[in-house]
Amino acid sequence: LLDYDRCINDPYLEILESMDNKKAQRYEAVKWVLVFAIGVCTGLVGLFVDFFVRLFTQLKFQVVQSSVEECTEKGCLALSLLELLGFNLTFVFLASLMVLIQPVAAGSGIPEIKCYLNGVKVPGVVRLRTVVCKATGVLFSVAGGLFVGKEGPMIHSGAVVGAGLPQFQSISLRKIQFNFPHFRSDRDKRDFVSAGAAAGVAAAFGAPIGGTLFSLEEGSSFWNQGLTWKVVISRKEELTVPILTLGTFLFCSMAATFTLNFFRSGIQFGSWGSFQLPGLLNFGEFKCSESDKKCHLWTAVDLGFFILMGIVGGLLGATFNCLNKRLAKYRMRNVHPKPKLVRVLESLLVSLTTTVMVFVASMVLGECRQMSPSRHGGNDTLSLQDVSEDVNASIKTFFCPNETYNDMATLFFNPQESAILQLFHQDGTFSPVTLSLFFLLYFLLSCWTYGISVPSGLFVPSLLCGAAFGRLVANLLKSYIGLDHIYSGTFALIGAAAFLGGVVRMTISLTVILIESTNEISYGLPIMITLMVAKWTGDFFNKGIYDIHVNLRGVPLLEWETEVEMDKLRASDIMEPNLTYVYPHTRIQSLVSILRTTVHHAFPVVTENRGNEREFMKGNQLISNNIKFKKSSILTRAGEQRKRSQSMKSYPSSELRNMCDEHIATEEPPEKEDMLQQMLERRYTPYPSLYPDQSPSEEWTMEERFRPLTFHGLILRSQLVTLLDRGVCYSESQSSASQPRLSHAEMSEDYPRYPDIHDLDLTLLNPRMIVDVTPYMNPSPFTVSPNTHVSQVFNLFRTMGLRHLPVVNAVGEVVGIITRHNLTHEFLQARLRQHYQTI
Repeated sequence: LLDYDRCINDPYLEILESMDNKKAQRYEAVKWVLVFAIGVCTGLVGLFVDFFVRLFTQLKFQVVQSSVEECTEKGCLALSLLELLGFNLTFVFLASLMVLIQPVAAGSGIPEIKCYLNGVKVPGVVRLRTVVCKATGVLFSVAGGLFVGKEGPMIHSGAVVGAGLPQFQSISLRKIQFNFPHFRSDRDKRDFVSAGAAAGVAAAFGAPIGGTLFSLEEGSSFWNQGLTWKVVISRKEELTVPILTLGTFLFCSMAATFTLNFFRSGIQFGSWGSFQLPGLLNFGEFKCSESDKKCHLWTAVDLGFFILMGIVGGLLGATFNCLNKRLAKYRMRNVHPKPKLVRVLESLLVSLTTTVMVFVASMVLGECRQMSPSRHGGNDTLSLQDVSEDVNASIKTFFCPNETYNDMATLFFNPQESAILQLFHQDGTFSPVTLSLFFLLYFLLSCWTYGISVPSGLFVPSLLCGAAFGRLVANLLKSYIGLDHIYSGTFALIGAAAFLGGVVRMTISLTVILIESTNEISYGLPIMITLMVAKWTGDFFNKGIYDIHVNLRGVPLLEWETEVEMDKLRASDIMEPNLTYVYPHTRIQSLVSILRTTVHHAFPVVTENRGNEREFMKGNQLISNNIKFKKSSILTRAGEQRKRSQSMKSYPSSELRNMCDEHIATEEPPEKEDMLQQMLERRYTPYPSLYPDQSPSEEWTMEERFRPLTFHGLILRSQLVTLLDRGVCYSESQSSASQPRLSHAEMSEDYPRYPDIHDLDLTLLNPRMIVDVTPYMNPSPFTVSPNTHVSQVFNLFRTMGLRHLPVVNAVGEVVGIITRHNLTHEFLQARLRQHYQTI
């Protein structure tokens, strides 16, 4: 798990003390430069993927298309099929090899990034090897003819760039390291990963604002999703969004968009600096023919059809998710436990089936359509001469006479982006039978494909399925109801939004992404309504596809808020009362035992509440130091007022002076050093369970295990391991002031891969040495009362990005701790059932 809370310990306070306005401004300037570099690098990754996808796809289709044209007359179509199989199987095999090198590169990567931004670290998800295998693998997957997209992996790639670039080091390139001590915490890394993910969305769709909203919607803990959706729909309210964070996300997205746009425009059109291609996926321009005065992109009457399409899209998306979930479970039981070669064979089987189905459907099931500019309705779209050159150039004429073309081959024997443009901007060119078969094949094959061991995205297949569904609805409305005013491109877009929303259940960011991709602001309301209806309909049956895959992996992902009935529970009902803790001054052998026998990430720093502590101070230096720290850390109102009064040049009144004098008079006189030394020389045997030299034992009684403990702070496992690794300790015959001090840079030098306790060589350390953890613990972590309602606990935990939340009672005693596990839906449901049974 990741910890986004800031540890305010002594090394961090030293940095704050040395910080002034100039240093803070330089720090922010470096941050903005790194954000810009992340955007540029993400754009270059997108350029690399797009360039080779176009190169390999054009090579494949040129060879196969010329073979089909020759074999149409000679009767050797089987040879054309073998050529297509040769290309596709080779590319898919190479994509599977990338996943064998780095298994986490499989899939779209969006579930893994959602987990990371939510506070759960998936091993290897942001490594350099991952982005190399992801980018290389996805270009082979798309070029191999699989029904996958490259937009989802772009989001993952951008997140990896954001995670690695500010660190200036990589485990894959151990020799390349720079001394850059800044931004070395989970909190800072989370911000850069969010910026990188936003840049990935912006590069994929040419939607910088949509990318910014994607990172806020999916990852930022301070972002209120429900409130934002209401604000977008109805009115303006105050949102707690840090402007600086929002600005960095948007700046990074803009850098990625314009970097990709600059290079793509120069490479494809030779016009450097013209910025003609904003993203990897371009929807084209939606507009009616200038000669048709009755045409409208959409009308108020169409909103009723859009709502119905949203309902159908939600049902189709729920069906897609249900089938894919069953396939994923089957793979987990029968494919993943077997040798890795089986996963490669499964990918090749999917590629073989997809290639044969596409080839047969294009050659047998396609219809020959007239290339004339005539329109069925006569008033809703452009003629073929008016549409873009890309749409015209992608028409295929397999097995069709002159002036006609094969509508099925036009959709299947083209890159996916060209197929989307055909569905959005061609009118009267696809028969209802063709659209139905295309939708059915794409639905089933993309459902089967998502989850195999290749890098793959789901946005483009979902858009194609939905666009075919929308065009089918438009054709039926015009043919059987006579609604001649319908613009087929609008219905194709709404169908794409409905199906995509039913599958992924994204709302705010997806709305803005589609609006930016169409460059038509008037589509905002219908897209928003359609996505909302599709999400509500799909949520009635199951979760979104990414959440389903997260749950299948058993990741404790926290939702935006808890259910209403969970407020019947309190913090004391869900906390873990059996604590593993350390003392302010603890022996090395005790720390090593605790670290080796537990897997906890943090430990409360406590002292015990005993009425006869003065007698225990006679034992040894260890007990004396712990009790001294406890007494010095207790704050009283009278004591604080006395310190403030003593710092004043003159007392405000005689009453204040009298109050302070009375308090001083009643204060116990401090003990003399010689008296303390005499007590230490007596060497009384300490209380056996007061400050144990070993970790808590199962042999302890209930009173020993759950004794009252005064809470002083939290110390992280990584901090304890660092202290032991660097020999930070002092002997019992010395003062704790003789213990070496570590700076903040030294404490975070090994981030993010701190050494493991089992790998440390502790032979040079005396196990009886004492470690003073108080300078390195967090003395002021977030805490809650045992009576706090679960909704308040959940909101604090989720909003602040916590990993541990101590439960402290009214007298400052720690009574339990709450972790992410205690806030999962399953755990809360189990505690709620126990609550009902006790009523």
